[in-house]
Amino acid sequence: MEHGANPSPEGAVAEKVKDPVCGMMVTPGVAKGGSHEHAGQTYWFCNPRCKEKFANEPQKWLAPAEAPAANKPAPNPPKSSAPSEPAAPANVVYVCPMDPEVRETKPVPCPICGMALEPEAILTVDEPPNPELVDMTRRLVVSASFSLPVLVLAMGPMIPGWPLHHWGPQPWVEFVLATVVVLWGGFPFFERGARSILTARFNMFTLIAIGTGAAYLFSIAAVFVPSIFPKSLRTHGGSAPLYFEASAVIITLVLLGQVLELQARRQTSGAIRALLGLAPRSARRIRADGTDEDVPIDVVAVGDRLRVRPGERIPVDGVVEEGSSSVDESMVTGEPIPVVKHHDDRVTGATVNGSGSFVMRADRVGQGTLLAQIVRMVSEAQRTRAPIQRLADVVAAWFVPTVILISVVTFIVWMIFGPEPRLPFALANAVAVLIIACPCALGLATPMSIMVSTGRGAAAGVLVKNAEALEIIERVDTLVVDKTGTLTEGKPRVVAIVPFDSQDETQILRLAASLERGSEHPLAAAILDAVKTKSISIGTAQDFRNVAGQGVSGRVDEQQVALGNLLFMKQLGVELGTAEEQAEKLRVKGQTVVFVATNGRAIGLLGIADPIKSSAAEALAELRAEGIDIVMLTGDSRTTAMAVAAELGIQNVEAEVLPDQKSATIERLSKSGKIVAMAGDGINDAPALARAAVGLAMGTGTDVAMQSAGITLVKGDLRGIVRARRLGRATMRNIRQNLFFAFVYNGLGVPLAAGLLYPFFGLLLSPMIASAAMSLSSVSVIGNSLRLRTIRL
Repeated sequence: MEHGANPSPEGAVAEKVKDPVCGMMVTPGVAKGGSHEHAGQTYWFCNPRCKEKFANEPQKWLAPAEAPAANKPAPNPPKSSAPSEPAAPANVVYVCPMDPEVRETKPVPCPICGMALEPEAILTVDEPPNPELVDMTRRLVVSASFSLPVLVLAMGPMIPGWPLHHWGPQPWVEFVLATVVVLWGGFPFFERGARSILTARFNMFTLIAIGTGAAYLFSIAAVFVPSIFPKSLRTHGGSAPLYFEASAVIITLVLLGQVLELQARRQTSGAIRALLGLAPRSARRIRADGTDEDVPIDVVAVGDRLRVRPGERIPVDGVVEEGSSSVDESMVTGEPIPVVKHHDDRVTGATVNGSGSFVMRADRVGQGTLLAQIVRMVSEAQRTRAPIQRLADVVAAWFVPTVILISVVTFIVWMIFGPEPRLPFALANAVAVLIIACPCALGLATPMSIMVSTGRGAAAGVLVKNAEALEIIERVDTLVVDKTGTLTEGKPRVVAIVPFDSQDETQILRLAASLERGSEHPLAAAILDAVKTKSISIGTAQDFRNVAGQGVSGRVDEQQVALGNLLFMKQLGVELGTAEEQAEKLRVKGQTVVFVATNGRAIGLLGIADPIKSSAAEALAELRAEGIDIVMLTGDSRTTAMAVAAELGIQNVEAEVLPDQKSATIERLSKSGKIVAMAGDGINDAPALARAAVGLAMGTGTDVAMQSAGITLVKGDLRGIVRARRLGRATMRNIRQNLFFAFVYNGLGVPLAAGLLYPFFGLLLSPMIASAAMSLSSVSVIGNSLRLRTIRL
């Protein structure tokens, strides 16, 4: 039987069919997930989740079944004389994350900074493998495997009791192993370094190429022609010093840094792909004859009539024409309580329909939908940030030419004024200058601090996505916070029960829960949670009636019970008494009021609200003490927002704002000279999180928010912002110290390597000592960075 076949007739044994989503075999007619009709076929599912996935994107799950069998030979492709090469996607523009002005039609290295270019816009959810990441990872694995034995052979004899002393030096083995690492593993760096020299745009790759290249070439000369070096520079065995291990290990470390950087950049685009993943792949379009058809979302046009069934994502932006339902619009407004939609109400693509069904008219499709606009805003905002790594390139732009000039001048001076033999002295000192100026310490200054501090932050519940966030957060003077899920818990609860006429609170809650036990509405869930918490038994409702957007009624314990809003009560003619006045008091506190009535008389009120997090007040007080201005920015109603703001002492409140307005508010504050941080947890916060100088996402929120933000607070606790600021201050202080160490060693070492002391004391800084000084600067940087493990947050 095909998996799309109808169940067997009654009395026959039903043959099992395959769930098209997960592949599990299920029995038609009794499958727990139920069935779904598509293109005239019935499909059965093992659970409702599989059914939901299939209903949203049937073509995605049917595609594998329609593909040719794996063992079927593919048709012969047309012969071509040209070799097959992976072609770059058409009409794709590649830009540099550090230099956005660079725009190319191919993913080539940036001509300014040397970094790999990446697509300007991400239009698909599926992400092909990054060819540079694959290449760099392969080079890293091979280089690390070859560098380790080189390091052991070079440094082992310096260890007392080394068991292989009798082997003696192994220059040829070191040469072969290091050659693979330097010439193959480091080829991309030498290529980019050479391009930077040819274009006079010096960057970190210039330093890497010069430093490792000088050490490698010096070592080759020491192996093949050791006699060119003066005796004072040779060891007791007559051989010149080798620096193969320095060049190989530096190449390997730089490769590691490139792999980590490429992985981080890949994760940045994950936020956009997560947004794109929210859009349904198909829609149910109504034909002119009234029948339905499933069509790809790309062919939906403005004016098409679409049917939206329970639990489905709304395909595009439009207007309700028939029916009504509650829609979860939290991705747009951040409000956790679904909004009831009636005739002529607007609906937004990718929001989730509730238990009702309706027909809508499409009026914005493709790139015109709100979801597409959010994707575009996040993409643009992510590219407006200046990476902290630019500091190293700015320094290198002046540092590299200066070092090269000093090296050349050193060679010339020793050739003219130096003692005999002049050439070996001139060469040795020029190379010593290049080796001591190797960018090892300069390159480690920032990454080591970031690596240690991010580990320390993770232990304290602060996940740092990029170094820019740590650099900026120490200077933040304005914090913009979302309400739902950030200041509040994001889950409605019964926070007040107001009984009338000596009614019992337990009985009011019991009657309400008995009526709502079959509902999936969030307000009903809040009431049922309250009953569960208080261990109250509930009854069974009869003659149940639901009025969408107003309330429910039925018989419980032989009483006529009604539950709903004020309009519903008035339509039923319920005697309210002082209920309206009491309800207004609850609304002022930001609560949603549910009236409970029995036999035509109000017996009580239920106040349902999203509770404020217990740590919010303390966190905001600490932030104010540090001189930070707090602004609440929410898509919720102004009444609710003002109630929360009053309780937390927030003066600046902007309510009822949409995602694009949130982003515009961040931009307005930034243009006024403020350094703005944004804290949020929802999809609707993603553009603002990306636009802010630094985004702070709640770990209890959506993946999109966390991927758009620079820092994620694992527990969703705002006190984590205080910890993040302390971490940022300590990290940037540590980086500045590291850069100081790196430049002090270079500033003192370069003149010594050039032979400044020789005329006065007859002292020369051999390349070996230069290498030791270079290593010492790196050790100082690493040791200083490790202090970040003990900072108190």
